[in-house]
Amino acid sequence: MNPLLTLCLGLALFLGTHSIRIFADDWRTAMVKQLGEWPWKGIVAVVSLAGFYLLVTGFGAARLEPVVLWASPTWMRHLVALLTIPAFILAIAAYVPGNLIKARIGHPLLAATKIWALAHLMANGRLADVLLFGSFLLWAAFCFRSARRRDKAEGRSYPVGALWRTLVPVFVGLAVWGDFAMHLHGVLIGVRPFR
Repeated sequence: MNPLLTLCLGLALFLGTHSIRIFADDWRTAMVKQLGEWPWKGIVAVVSLAGFYLLVTGFGAARLEPVVLWASPTWMRHLVALLTIPAFILAIAAYVPGNLIKARIGHPLLAATKIWALAHLMANGRLADVLLFGSFLLWAAFCFRSARRRDKAEGRSYPVGALWRTLVPVFVGLAVWGDFAMHLHGVLIGVRPFR
């Protein structure tokens, strides 16, 4: 199969399963009632994993025969690496209860995804990059808006606990970002941001 088609199919499956609450929440509720919560989650997980496999495979193959839309300057990679610092902090904040970041933003993982995708769009001008990062950026923007509206309608708020609950995502996020930027990004993705 064409790598770009594989990438698009993977994106459709992966992001589609993660968009059901936005576009078909009533259908999702009916399916959970009909199948049960765990069988529903199992089906979503299988489809999501299949989509992730296809998008990774398609993206990897498309990188071997790139269609270049624009060329970004080399220094842009360094700027992108710095812009991803808040993305790592936000991503960690999503999983630490009672922190100020989550209380203010509500859905820090979606905010992190927006920053990550936008930053990578700035430095990558190949068609596969635009499809991948552009799709994630649009998806995260729609999901974030939908989740914030749902929170408002339900009167949901996120309580703030002790100060350490806010410091944990900051320090852990910085540490994970440092390891990823200096080492893991090169090993897993094949690109070293600071070299």
